[in-house]
Amino acid sequence: MGGKSNGAGIVEIYSLTGEGLEKQTEFCKKDYFKCATFDASSLRNRHLATGDFGGRLQVWDLEDTFVPVYMTTKHSQVINSIDGVSGRNSGCGAPEIVTGSRDGSVMVWDVRQKEHPVAKFLPVEGNTGRDCWAVAFGNAYNNEERVIAAGYDNGDIKLFDLKMNAVRWCKCVKNGVVGLQFDRRDIQMNKLVATTLESKLYCFDVRTQHPKKGFAYVTEKAHDSTIWSVKHLPQNREIFMTTGGAGSLCLWKYNYPDKRVEKDSDDISYGVAGELSLLQNCTLSDQPITGFDWCVDKQGLAVASAFDQTVRVLITTKLNLQ
Repeated sequence: MGGKSNGAGIVEIYSLTGEGLEKQTEFCKKDYFKCATFDASSLRNRHLATGDFGGRLQVWDLEDTFVPVYMTTKHSQVINSIDGVSGRNSGCGAPEIVTGSRDGSVMVWDVRQKEHPVAKFLPVEGNTGRDCWAVAFGNAYNNEERVIAAGYDNGDIKLFDLKMNAVRWCKCVKNGVVGLQFDRRDIQMNKLVATTLESKLYCFDVRTQHPKKGFAYVTEKAHDSTIWSVKHLPQNREIFMTTGGAGSLCLWKYNYPDKRVEKDSDDISYGVAGELSLLQNCTLSDQPITGFDWCVDKQGLAVASAFDQTVRVLITTKLNLQ
């Protein structure tokens, strides 16, 4: 997914066969595609939600891509990031899509409601909005609770509570935030990983929030370049992969402390961060790896894409021993 030299956006669909990857079809549209997700669609209706450089959110039926099944143009600039929730899970609220844009806004969409977002978080009136680079859903463990994490070019991470329609927590990590993911979307908030420019990653324990200290976290430096993305292993939420600007992959494991919660002198609970251990690393390309995803059905099977215009299918072994 991306763009062609003539300025058009393109999506290519492949299948994995015994002989490798086989291209099934492709479709092209007016503007470059910047981001996409299947996570708001069911396993039966595999609708792909995309964000493009024209600020359009579009949802495509891959069996018929002549016109999108849903489209909105409420963003005024490129949509940098997209995430979905409740596509495969019942009892966790309505399927929704969240988008973050260069115009500084974060918007939440229900494809059953045309044109208008069901929630939006805009820059303060009169202020220039910061470029939103990353968004992620979390805390969707019932029909009422749901939060969004958003990361910005100035290093801000904001946690929006959709039930309260308010900012629940904010922290600046100094470097632009390019990747965000909760370890699971459909459980009570547990961990949130943020990746940034200047080789930094942060793992927040978001189960316990102190009114002054906020969330406990641990940080590591890796890849010697921008850490473009983070993806947790579906079969084990303590293991995740990060992708780097130098073409490298790093596999991490989060180790919990003996006690996750302590109390301060005022008898208020605060979180205690664990530790990150590097399980494995390798270099796949001499260009940044900007796309990565695990297979939910087969543990260790993954796919990665890089700026060298190559798609790679990977297998990580011995994950069951961790």
